Amino acid sequence: MKQFIPSLIICSFLILVLFSAGCITGSQGNQTPTGPVTGSMITISAGGKDYPAYLAVPSTVGKHPGIVLLHSFNGLEQGYKDMIERMAGDGYVVIAPEWQTYGQQAGDPEVEAIVRSSVALLETRQEVDPARIGLTGFCAGGRYTMLFLPQVQDLKAGVAFYGFPYSRGYTNDTTPAEQIGSLADPILILHGSGDAPSPIDGIYNYTKELDDAGTYYELKVYQGKPHGFMIANESLATDDAATDAYTQMISFFQRKL
Repeated sequence: MKQFIPSLIICSFLILVLFSAGCITGSQGNQTPTGPVTGSMITISAGGKDYPAYLAVPSTVGKHPGIVLLHSFNGLEQGYKDMIERMAGDGYVVIAPEWQTYGQQAGDPEVEAIVRSSVALLETRQEVDPARIGLTGFCAGGRYTMLFLPQVQDLKAGVAFYGFPYSRGYTNDTTPAEQIGSLADPILILHGSGDAPSPIDGIYNYTKELDDAGTYYELKVYQGKPHGFMIANESLATDDAATDAYTQMISFFQRKL
């Protein structure tokens, strides 16, 4: 018995060392990648047309939430690609379709088809949990986030950066505000108080309508920040507001997806 006890202690110690060194692994679930992630261009089909899209996937195994990212009127700038790779590094499979492929002023039906095709592609990927797919967008992409989150049933949460809740778009369709009655998913709105193209008063009116409808939302306003504050000179901005807004987005998706 005296010989057994020291042997048991030594064996327990060795097992602890092996676990600490990563030689023995249990069920790890979804993990946040520790290394850099590099995205790549792919092609998706929507409405009988092909569209290039940027895709980034976490480097760890397991099922991850999926995100469709919609760029601004300025196109899929390098700053968005850097953001997408950072999001993948935080554990999300992200696809960003170039919705302006056939014209800068894409109509709502065209963009809706692109969003649905992007969601469908995410659902087929083995790295994605199809029950956890979100939508985020910037500028016009923010409007599309407000507009299509209520309409695309497979989406579960959205983050709208400086969107346009009362714009009818180029094809004079419904406004995002007119879809509030159908919005059942949580939405985060990130906006600058100095936004000239989309004045902050319109955002306050939109959130008042969300309140009246009993729809869950979160709002953060960045004092003095202009429209498009997440991208500066085609690069991902690194000031306090942009850094915080990115963190707010990731935190929201972690809690709501």
